[in-house]
Amino acid sequence: MPLIAVAQNRRMSDYVESIRRAGGEPIEVVPGTETAAQILSRVDGLMLTGGGDVDPTLYGEEPHGTFEAAEDGRDQFEIELSKAAVASGIPFLAICRGMQVLNVAMGGTLYQDIPSQVRGALDHSIREPRHHIAHEVWVAKGSQLSTLLADHMEDGETCHVNSRHHQSVKQAAKGFEVTATSPDGVIEAMEKTDNPFCVAVQWHPENFWRTGEFRELFQGLVQAANARKK
Repeated sequence: MPLIAVAQNRRMSDYVESIRRAGGEPIEVVPGTETAAQILSRVDGLMLTGGGDVDPTLYGEEPHGTFEAAEDGRDQFEIELSKAAVASGIPFLAICRGMQVLNVAMGGTLYQDIPSQVRGALDHSIREPRHHIAHEVWVAKGSQLSTLLADHMEDGETCHVNSRHHQSVKQAAKGFEVTATSPDGVIEAMEKTDNPFCVAVQWHPENFWRTGEFRELFQGLVQAANARKK
């Protein structure tokens, strides 16, 4: 069973259960205990999770009035994990804040507040119930994400997702392809095609572990991790 490092946040249960249901063994990792290299040397895959805002000074901006910091140490820890994971090619799934961290780590930028910075924005912050469908996303044909979610898409390019964020990727990092957007143009997924499995999504697929709508994302991570383990 492949070991998957899961970056710890305040609500771990759905992430952990999603990995277990996909056939992996989740291991929670926290800042200050090991270096990124030490962590990645003993696992087969990595998943970054949701949480507070990424410090905008890390991509050259002053904080917006809506800025809500993540737990102490998370930004630097997860940026180091992201850089090490991309460099090593270890299978990597990034969710919500995790996608934003990955993008910043690799040189991209963020919208700090979608409602005030994206004209005509949809409501991207529907908090309860956590699996509530907020809007559709348009998935790029031929992408790894499209292959993973093929059974859940209408016309081979549209699926419906929950949404719980006020920030998003603005300029995607060099080397990453945008593979899904919402109708208002907000970037909803990206991937690095020259890594075996490096997929990031802005919504929260872990909230659907009971019904399985996005289980293939976690299965894709676990299967890639298992192949690496062998």
